[in-house]
Amino acid sequence: MTPITLAIACLLAVTLCYATLCAAAPFGPCRRCRGFGFEMKHDRRGRLKRGKNCRRCKATGRRIRVGRWIYNRALRIYRDGTH
Repeated sequence: MTPITLAIACLLAVTLCYATLCAAAPFGPCRRCRGFGFEMKHDRRGRLKRGKNCRRCKATGRRIRVGRWIYNRALRIYRDGTH
């Protein structure tokens, strides 16, 4: 196999795996709070304690994956165009 064919095959495999992941689990952990739903703070002694609720995910700890967001947007545009 040529290197270009191998690169295309690897790219196609990664794309299919990501599409499967987006279909199976459309939500991933929030990047800011790492899925906790709130910020972690340290007190004066250095111990961890619960901080404020995460504003990015609205304290759910989840975010929609980019691939699922693109799929939802394309589906919405298609539905709006066929009516």
